[in-house]
Amino acid sequence: MSQYWTNIVHQLDPYVPGEQPQGMQYIKLNTNENPYPPSPVVSKALESFGIETLRSYPDPESTDLTHTLASYHGLESNQVFVGNGSDEVLAHSFQTFFKHSKPLLFPDISYSFYPVYCGLYQIDFKKIALDDNFCVTLEEYAQPSGGIIIPNPNAPTGIALGLDSIETILKNTNSVVIIDEAYVSFGTESAVRLINLYPNLLVVQTLSKSRSLAGLRVGYALGHADLIKGLKRVKNSFNSYPIDSLASAIAIASIGDEAYFQQCSDQVVASRNWLTKALVALNFNVLPSSSNFLFVEHQNVLALTLYSELRKRGILVRHFKAKRIDNRLRISIGTDEECQALVSALKALVG
Repeated sequence: MSQYWTNIVHQLDPYVPGEQPQGMQYIKLNTNENPYPPSPVVSKALESFGIETLRSYPDPESTDLTHTLASYHGLESNQVFVGNGSDEVLAHSFQTFFKHSKPLLFPDISYSFYPVYCGLYQIDFKKIALDDNFCVTLEEYAQPSGGIIIPNPNAPTGIALGLDSIETILKNTNSVVIIDEAYVSFGTESAVRLINLYPNLLVVQTLSKSRSLAGLRVGYALGHADLIKGLKRVKNSFNSYPIDSLASAIAIASIGDEAYFQQCSDQVVASRNWLTKALVALNFNVLPSSSNFLFVEHQNVLALTLYSELRKRGILVRHFKAKRIDNRLRISIGTDEECQALVSALKALVG
């Protein structure tokens, strides 16, 4: 029945998410989910939530959640935009800021949803090659463009930029720069503190990773009030109610438990450091990571072979087919027990 599709739908190359297995139980180290449960205060928020609230539409402005996020980040409420996961926030951002005569710039090895959005919204783009060490080449972003988007830390490499590097990019462009901080809580400094210095900076974050709320779908953007105003115009032309009442209550509760957030983030970092050393001992080349995953390549065994053999053993990791990275695996940080199971399996596979 595809004859009913419009031409643009035929041309789309949709994003392929990491496998979410049905049935068989796997050790899931393929989608960068937090291995620990949400804060205990989330359970209390669920228990106290008034189910009669669901009879009515939620607040279209997500006022309480917006105030909570503004206070948490030391910003004004008009500098905060919330959406149904950071992917929706990014989608609205592409529509709002990036459809220009000059191309959008982003790394050639980066979040694979970026070119998908460009295809959907008919945005011209140019990929900027990472250097031989998979680092962002700052000078290449000084060229004329219709915008810039860079994940920090980058995905799937896990390598982070310092704030001085982000400032270098901001100083050399008049276009909107989005810093996508899905993994910022695991080892690098957020660019949020630059927002009041650079009106063209938009920072996007999510509750999916460090807050263990991937199933909730809450993301947000932080930036100058004029950027946020533009995002709201697009949102209200698409879906006035992206955040439901229950999601808002849970998000507010989670943001309020800073101690648990720090505890989980610290545990993930400790496990990442342990796993890095264990993989290096097994002759893996491991990129320096500031995220909740590792990007690795074995010196002798092909990544696709390892991916397939691990899957047979009930362990899922992520393999990409793109050029330059088709012999690498992205491995999410699991619990200590899951990391140890992975290492034991790899010892059998690589000798």
